[in-house]
Amino acid sequence: MARMAVQFELEDLSMRPDPEPLLTEMIHEAAYRENTVGLHRFCPAENIAKIDRDVLHSYLRNYYTPDRMVLAGVGIEHDHLVECARKYLLGARPAWGSGAAVDVDRSVAQYTGGVVKLERDMSKVSLGPAPFPELTHIMIGLESCSFLEADFIPFAVLNMMMGGGGSFSAGGPGKGMFTRLYLNVLNRHHWMYNATAYHHSYEDTGLLCIHASADPRQVREMVEIITKEFILMGGTVDVVELERAKTQLMSMLMMNLEARPVIFEDVGRQVLATRSRKLPHELCALIRDVRPEDIRRVASKMLRGKPAVAALGDLSDLPSYEHIQAALSSRDGRLPRTYRLFR
Repeated sequence: MARMAVQFELEDLSMRPDPEPLLTEMIHEAAYRENTVGLHRFCPAENIAKIDRDVLHSYLRNYYTPDRMVLAGVGIEHDHLVECARKYLLGARPAWGSGAAVDVDRSVAQYTGGVVKLERDMSKVSLGPAPFPELTHIMIGLESCSFLEADFIPFAVLNMMMGGGGSFSAGGPGKGMFTRLYLNVLNRHHWMYNATAYHHSYEDTGLLCIHASADPRQVREMVEIITKEFILMGGTVDVVELERAKTQLMSMLMMNLEARPVIFEDVGRQVLATRSRKLPHELCALIRDVRPEDIRRVASKMLRGKPAVAALGDLSDLPSYEHIQAALSSRDGRLPRTYRLFR
C-alpha cells in the first residue's frame, strides 16, 4: 500500500499545474550536484520496488538514534515530561532492533552551481474546462549561508524584502504589494505570471532563489528581469523598504508562534539544529539590528558565487547557462546580446 501511495504521489507531482515542488527539487539538484541536499527528495520511480523491510530497518537503525532525537513538549511541566521519557522511552526496544549504527552519512554540502532543464509540454495542465495558460518556469538561485551563521538573519530580511507572489495573490489585496518583486517586476511587466523569492537554509549551506514564470516566447526577457533584480540586491537599500521588510518578518514570526503546534515544532527544530532555543524576543532583536549595509554585504558576497538554474516547460528561448552567469557578474544584470542571421 505504501508503494502504491508513493507511485501515485509521483504521478500526481508530474501532472499538477503548480510546478513549485518539482522546481525546488530541480534547483537543489543543480546547486548541489550529486551530493547531500542535491540528491533526490522524491523517490525515483525505479527505486520504489527496491525499498523493502530490511532497507527500512537499516535506515531506522542508523538514523533513529538517541543522539539525533529531541523530545519536545509545550504546555507540560518539565519534570512531568522527564518522567514520561523515563517511563516510555528508556529501556524500550525498537522494532528494528538494538544494533549499533554503522553506516551514518555525515557528508557536508558542497555547492557546485549548474543547470537542470526539463523540457515539458505545459499547454495541457488545466484541471478543468477553463484553459490554463502555457507557461515556462525558471528558478535562479545563489548560495547564501547556513542557519548557524550570523548572516542568516540579514538573508531572511533580504528574502522578505524581495517577497513577490503570483499575479493573482492569495491573502487579500495589499498583501506584500510593496516588496521589490511586486513593485519592480509584476507591476511593470503585465505578462509575468509569477515572481517569488525563496530562501532555503540548512545546517551547512543555504540557497536564495527567485522563481518566475511567463509565456514561452518571453523567457529571455524574463530571465534578464530576474538577473537585474539579483544585481539590484547589492545596490542601494531604501530605509523605508528595509523597515517594512523587518516589520513584516517579525509579525510573521510572532503570528506563527501563536499556535501551540508551531511552538512545539519550533522548540524541537531549534534544539535539534543548534542545541539551544532562541526566544521570539531574541530573534526580533536580531531582526531589528539589521542595517542597509548588512543587506548590501550579504548580497554582494552571494553574487560572487556561481548560479544554479532550474528550467521547466518550453525552453527553446532559454539563454545559455554561461550567459546567465555573465549577466549575474555584470554591473547591470543584462544578458550578453546575441545576433542571429536567420530566425
